[in-house]
Amino acid sequence: MSDKRKLQITEDEIQSIKAFRNIKDDSIATILSIAKATFFKKGEVLFLEKDQINRFYAILSGKVTMSRYSGWGQKRIFFILGDGELINEVVFDDLPVSVVCEIFEDAVILEFRKDDFLAIMEKDFTLTLNIMNSIGKKQRRLYRQLKNTVPIKMDKRLAAKLWKLSRDYGIEQNDWTMIDLKITVTYLSYMLGSSRETISRAMKILIDTGIIKWDDKMLLVKVEELLDYYRH
Repeated sequence: MSDKRKLQITEDEIQSIKAFRNIKDDSIATILSIAKATFFKKGEVLFLEKDQINRFYAILSGKVTMSRYSGWGQKRIFFILGDGELINEVVFDDLPVSVVCEIFEDAVILEFRKDDFLAIMEKDFTLTLNIMNSIGKKQRRLYRQLKNTVPIKMDKRLAAKLWKLSRDYGIEQNDWTMIDLKITVTYLSYMLGSSRETISRAMKILIDTGIIKWDDKMLLVKVEELLDYYRH
């Protein structure tokens, strides 16, 4: 962590954060004046479960994961968050953090003192509404994940997860869609709360079916076929 770089940022970069769009000009100027941008390397930890933090974070570039560990030490990833997303809107409830935030790909993270940011929100209802919408979006994602915890075969759960990742991070390549994440079987096991061996078996089923394939460590999928596979 000692080589972490503090970076200069611009007003345009502040406005690249989704929750900071269409807010007052004064709010943009104030956010720019209080923001601290820091470069983090893959694998570094931004905060740990049960930490008591008074900082509010947003992703200028790169990706982070939000995860928890079970009582048996098994890691479960709930979210992969990317460019322009907020990380910990729940910091405003003054409770200890309930998840671990780890840098998934090299990232530039914006940091704000909670009290400073609350002062801006008090004067800008659009900013407050954008923060609420971001919280709501995460809640809906959690509800979808809860729906997928019902007892269904792992290959179908994996198909559903890959379909969602392809929607969030997909890049079309002829008849395929490349998931633009350096995803691994191990990370998929964290996301689905299962063992690496079980995910490997489910991957083989989808590969044999012809709806996913590896290409130089990148995962390519057929989006519509994945959705059909999950539903039937």
